[in-house]
Amino acid sequence: MNGQGLAPHPLTRWVIGLVIVGLFAIPIVSMAEYTLRDVDGHSLVHWAALVDPANAAKYRPIWIGLGNSLVLALVTVAIVLLLLAPTMVLVALRFPRLRRPFEFLVLLPITIPAIVLVVGLAPIYLVIGRTFGTGVWALAFAYGITVLPFAYRSIQASMDATDVRTLSEAARSLGASWPTVLLRVLAPNLRTGLIAASLISVAVVLGEFTIASLLNRQNLQTALVVVGKQDPYASVILSLLALAFAFVLLVAIGRAGRRTPGRAAHRSRKEGRS
Repeated sequence: MNGQGLAPHPLTRWVIGLVIVGLFAIPIVSMAEYTLRDVDGHSLVHWAALVDPANAAKYRPIWIGLGNSLVLALVTVAIVLLLLAPTMVLVALRFPRLRRPFEFLVLLPITIPAIVLVVGLAPIYLVIGRTFGTGVWALAFAYGITVLPFAYRSIQASMDATDVRTLSEAARSLGASWPTVLLRVLAPNLRTGLIAASLISVAVVLGEFTIASLLNRQNLQTALVVVGKQDPYASVILSLLALAFAFVLLVAIGRAGRRTPGRAAHRSRKEGRS
């Protein structure tokens, strides 16, 4: 049977797409309309209030939480790129038999509720607090565990599409050191997966609430809850901005995934001509 016969009609695809867009657009448009409500109708008074110096004390928790979330996002991305990715390469090159146990271990956090994870991490954070302090940056260890399944899948997809073993052996035979192999040979070929893992990690960190709340740390989501009790418009506005930021991340992932193959093919053609 021809595979094209199973494909839906273009009109059907358009209808499905419009229905999905409508389902997502209705609550988003409602949120945007809510933030524009005013006594006299609709205006940008609630948006302007966020940057009004007179309300600086009122909205200070939001900016503190946003700064903490950005710091946590950077540390979490560093954990993914400096610990998870090299470990995956090591397992693929030196210990291929450990891939399945390693994959099971990495994907395990997705099956554990956040509250259970916090209960298990609480004694560890007592030791971390006594040794290194109780700064908000320590949440990055818990977030690093939380994003493991998503980051692993993104990086592994790129590794499955790349002959990591052949590239590393070729580079080593030419005298390249292991840091050079990782940074200049494997990293460019795994670029799409690394970017996707980083962006997904940032999105997960910016939207996390349960762990920060139970461990009594302040991030963007906990700050929104605090400010939302005083000004519900501010929390909705920040939620809209967070959704917009997540959409930009998804677009960036898609563009990165489309550009890499074309550039690689163009580079291969240039090397072939030379």
